[in-house]
Amino acid sequence: MAEQRTTYVLVDGENIDATLGNSIMGRRPRPEERPRWERVLEFAREEWQQPATGLFFLAANNELPMTFVQALLAIGFRPIALSGSSGEKVVDIAIQRTLDELRHHDADVLLVSNDGDFVEQMRHLLDGRRLGVIGFTEFRNNGFIELVAQGMESFDLEYDVLAFRERLPRVRIIPIDEFDPAQFL
Repeated sequence: MAEQRTTYVLVDGENIDATLGNSIMGRRPRPEERPRWERVLEFAREEWQQPATGLFFLAANNELPMTFVQALLAIGFRPIALSGSSGEKVVDIAIQRTLDELRHHDADVLLVSNDGDFVEQMRHLLDGRRLGVIGFTEFRNNGFIELVAQGMESFDLEYDVLAFRERLPRVRIIPIDEFDPAQFL
């Protein structure tokens, strides 16, 4: 019997948190306003109907946020705590290396980030496997648009994944078929 295919969910938590705080809320998000990360893993399993392994990349220069790490472990993520010299984007480097390594594995990939630093690695993974990006659509790097046209799937963290408890104060383009005036009254 063939082994069941896996989806690797790679989370760039810093990018999602920065976008949420700087671009959407205009302030540091409170814990209850942050994504429900367990929902991201559930979404991956449900959407692609296969097991999902979550890798959550953290910059932890000499300080491990144990409460958060324990919460990630409890919901099924593998926290990957990284350190490096100042100015080194350790999370980006680690995700890029992981995406490169996944080229040698028979697995599907969901990247949770808006960051254009991963476009080239994602392009190399457009080889017949299922490939997707999850983030805030209006803040996603434009480099992903071409990849979506080539078959990469695109999911919104709030609207598709339903990762938030309350509606975020976002301004987005609404397809007329989805427009509900009650949401604005």
